[in-house]
Amino acid sequence: MTSPVSGSDGAAGAGGGSRAFERLAEPVRRWIWRKGWTELRDIQERAIAVLMDGEADAILSAATAGGKTEAAFLPLLSSVIDRPGAGGFDLVYVGPLRALINDQFARLEDLCAETGLKVHPWHGDIAAGVKAKARRNPSGVLLITPESLEALFVLRGREVPTLFASTRAIVVDELHALLDSPRGVHMRSLLTRVEIAVGRRIRRIGLSATLGDMGLARAYLRPEHPESVELIQSRAEGQELRVQLRGYRAGGPNRPVVEPEEARDRGEGTPAPADLAARRAIGEHLFSKLRGSRNLVFAGSRQNVELYADLLRQLCEDRALPNEFFPHHASLSRDHRSFVEERLKAGRLPTTAICTSTLELGIDIGDIACVGQIGAPWSVASLRQRLGRSGRRAGQPAVLRMYATEAALDSGSHVADRLRLGLARAIAMIELLVEGWCEPPRAEALHLSTLTHQVLSVVAERGGASARRLYATLCDRGPFRRVDPPLFLRLLRRLGDPEVALLEQAPDGTLLLGREGERLVEHYSFYAVFHTLEEYRVVAQGKPLGTLPVSDVLVAGMTIVFSGRRWRIVTIHDRDKVIDVEPDKGGRPPPFGGDGGLVHDEVVRRMREVLAGSDQPIYLDAHAADLLGEARREFFRLGLRDRSIVDVGSGVMLLATWSGTTGNGALALALLQQGFRVANFQGLVEVSSQGETGADLRGALSEIAGGQGLLLSGEDGTLISEKFHHYLDNELLLADAVSSRLDTSELPAMVAELLGE
Repeated sequence: MTSPVSGSDGAAGAGGGSRAFERLAEPVRRWIWRKGWTELRDIQERAIAVLMDGEADAILSAATAGGKTEAAFLPLLSSVIDRPGAGGFDLVYVGPLRALINDQFARLEDLCAETGLKVHPWHGDIAAGVKAKARRNPSGVLLITPESLEALFVLRGREVPTLFASTRAIVVDELHALLDSPRGVHMRSLLTRVEIAVGRRIRRIGLSATLGDMGLARAYLRPEHPESVELIQSRAEGQELRVQLRGYRAGGPNRPVVEPEEARDRGEGTPAPADLAARRAIGEHLFSKLRGSRNLVFAGSRQNVELYADLLRQLCEDRALPNEFFPHHASLSRDHRSFVEERLKAGRLPTTAICTSTLELGIDIGDIACVGQIGAPWSVASLRQRLGRSGRRAGQPAVLRMYATEAALDSGSHVADRLRLGLARAIAMIELLVEGWCEPPRAEALHLSTLTHQVLSVVAERGGASARRLYATLCDRGPFRRVDPPLFLRLLRRLGDPEVALLEQAPDGTLLLGREGERLVEHYSFYAVFHTLEEYRVVAQGKPLGTLPVSDVLVAGMTIVFSGRRWRIVTIHDRDKVIDVEPDKGGRPPPFGGDGGLVHDEVVRRMREVLAGSDQPIYLDAHAADLLGEARREFFRLGLRDRSIVDVGSGVMLLATWSGTTGNGALALALLQQGFRVANFQGLVEVSSQGETGADLRGALSEIAGGQGLLLSGEDGTLISEKFHHYLDNELLLADAVSSRLDTSELPAMVAELLGE
């Protein structure tokens, strides 16, 4: 047959035949011919050579709709056709979204119709009969979510060796979204457990959007031998991205906004009047641009979600239009959340979900026209994942509308407001997103919450396991290699504590599921390791002030900024998710800062570059450009290009660390222990004396630079941030927090740099 694909020397192009195309199995070539393709994409040409010439692991990197799936499956299916397996699924595709599974099923079923291979979709919405048929005759291609793969281990552990006996390769999609998340560590553990079950190495193929440092993806895919992973990156242009960052200055004329009934019922107050006008303006812009289509708007906290959803509902009612804007967060009923998800997925009616991070990953909602982001998220990885919901179809651009609210300035404005840190972070994240950068994993992170989950899973899979087998499976060979044997035994003893009851021990030493462990494992919610960011109720003298999403470590005595006021933390009830506060009279706070989250060092360094630079990003509207100009003038007025310690008056010093949350948090805690009042901002730490006599700040910093240790206790701090943290004691929680949310190792060097030493 004549090739419809043109190219020469293994590369797609005019003239001659494509040698890569000719290497494919004949049924695969017929499918390409039937599709009318005139050429293979660059990444497909090169992937065919790599995947058919050896057994190396590989990463295929290209933009959304860049042909990655075909690049992997055209050669992999050809190999299966040429050398059929003896039994079990030949190829496995693992995708983080049910929507991806459904989409890939339609594409691969069409392709495999030419080959005679079967394609089996497997996730929570697939009928039990379909899954049972696949289990009875496993062959061809299995498309599965991580959670359903987890369920296979727990419910059908003895069948796993048979199901995957002939598996040639496991294709992991959306690799860039998994690197350092609990879900990513979970996936790495599952890949290892499949290999242990079949007693051999299975080839791993990762599909990823472009990252600035693809070495991160290599280390994720095969951590013991990252250098052996082949990297195939598309040379073609990436997906079109359309982005605008709009700036708003709080203050000025105020149009009334009705307080949502749910917020009133919870005792939460409305935002400060200056904020209402900005909210109204953002809401009206969202209404004008999103009405009539399907969209996601990430609004931060649950309180913000309710406020914006209510505002947009009012705008519909004012115009006698049916409502198409709905809230979505973890506190709403399951029925309401399902209603919003199904309405988005069905696509028959225009629908915009105003949401927290609940719709960032893991839920099938179909194709999205636009992603709105009110305020910058805390990580570029999160922004990338959210934006990945938009523009999933070929030829469709990804659209991001970001909104930044900054305070109107006067003579008493806080320096954090003058520097427009929220706007600077938004610009920094957009720039890093465009460059393909995202946060690298912290190599020393313990991931004890996910390890707890996997201990229970392996025990359930095997009907019991020894501590030695658990450690070998999960730590020696699995992703929890930072956990040494003493710490692992400490964790097992905690899980076996009668008050925890996740495990119990048989007379022969075998570990079995305990009372609470059985209850957890038997519920369908066990299979997922991720959940939304913890939100704490902030309470002053018994009066609820609202909810605060918390991912960084807070402790009693620290100053936070919430709802436009400065508060001193009195006590933290971590397991009840309550922060008791009292007014802190230490000066006027920034109205729109201080709502904690983990920001990487590179993001903060880029923020400094934004403030110190002169280039004007083309995606800023006129108001955002004006706000950026104000921030740059303040940056130079304070001398922050050359100085790291600045006296801002009234006994307040500003430490310009330009470090991320983990380093800044460690410094703030160290100074708190030395008797100072501290407030932690992005790249900055504000410090003042607790008593009437000013303490020697430089002396305290010198002691820290000299290596005086940070004394930490697991008591009275926000240490619970992941799904299974509730079962750990303070010692384990503290070890986990220090490994991932506090950078104490670099503290002396960071402070020495501050002091110019």
